[in-house]
Amino acid sequence: MTIPKRVLPIIVIAQFCCTSLWFAGNGVMDDISAAFALQSSALGHLTSAVQFGFIAGTLVFAILSIADRFSPSKVFFISAILGATFNLATILASNTLTTLLGFRFMTGFFLAGIYPVGMKIAADYFDKGLGKSLGYLVGALVLGTAFPHLLKGLSADLPWKMVLITTSSIAFIGGLAILLFVPDGPDRAASQKIDFRVIFNIFKNKPFRSAAFGYFGHMWELYAFWAFVPVMLTAYASIYDLDSFNVPVLSFLIIGLGGVACVIGGYLSQNFGVKKIANTALLLSGICCLLSPLAFQLTTPSLFVVFLIFWGLVVIADSPLFSTLVAQNASAESKGTALTIVNSIGFSVSIISIQLINLLKGVVNIELLFMVLALGPIFGLVALMRKNES
Repeated sequence: MTIPKRVLPIIVIAQFCCTSLWFAGNGVMDDISAAFALQSSALGHLTSAVQFGFIAGTLVFAILSIADRFSPSKVFFISAILGATFNLATILASNTLTTLLGFRFMTGFFLAGIYPVGMKIAADYFDKGLGKSLGYLVGALVLGTAFPHLLKGLSADLPWKMVLITTSSIAFIGGLAILLFVPDGPDRAASQKIDFRVIFNIFKNKPFRSAAFGYFGHMWELYAFWAFVPVMLTAYASIYDLDSFNVPVLSFLIIGLGGVACVIGGYLSQNFGVKKIANTALLLSGICCLLSPLAFQLTTPSLFVVFLIFWGLVVIADSPLFSTLVAQNASAESKGTALTIVNSIGFSVSIISIQLINLLKGVVNIELLFMVLALGPIFGLVALMRKNES
């Protein structure tokens, strides 16, 4: 079957449009907090609500095998509509902290039907060259992650309600585009019933388990690095008494350029193999963790920024490749469930690492703090080497 050329661009654009519910929402949390006169502690709770909603959603979607039992394109569309609706509900004047937490949680919950399901749709179309396809998908996600930093850095004076209305609108368009123009892929094999053992059965597969553990090690580092990029830049500027650092714009560059790395990694995987490129990126990002104390000793600001940019490239380049390995080592009937449960566990791991860094921040010198992130790559590399020995 000849796959229309429009399929991959539509999936990538739809993925970006729909995951904007996550990133742009987080970008206006300060405004939401001020508009509803919330206490300062509410900001962290509102941001975390989306993460916990996503973890809960991916767990439910995985247990019920939603993406495997039902049409992935329809699941994506329905999730986009519901996610957009809960995102839009945040602007209601009658909101309280409780309702805001609920709406943000439910937005995250239905993102579980967008991000991993989008990868499932791509896997059903592009079994060959999947690393390249997912490279574009995750690259779009990375740009979405970085975009709020750019908005902040450029002092974009958009009303916060308009940001939420816009993101809900483009999420609706993205979901509709998948429904209308991306039918279920030729490699889809539907699961006929709920099987609560499917998750355990998936992890009995050694190659799958190896890929999943590699992904978990990667996730230990990734979101903690992204979360603390502004902290690293601010700390460096403070150490050397710099006034010239535009922390938000630099944060956008450091995180956003990772999207290019995803695409490049996808192409490299076609020539050198998915696993080899994933291993190399994970090794390099682990080395960056260990070298981070030395980076703070660099007295030339541009060299410090270049180091962080390189770290930002290698820390994400393996993400689509691990997802590729997960999809390739799962049966056609359980591919959607496999991608979803691995996402669920991976994001849970990321919350633990972020909280650990937060906990250590008050007792460990900032220059030494980020070495702890090397635990993830080390764990992932060991898991991948064990697969070779089996």
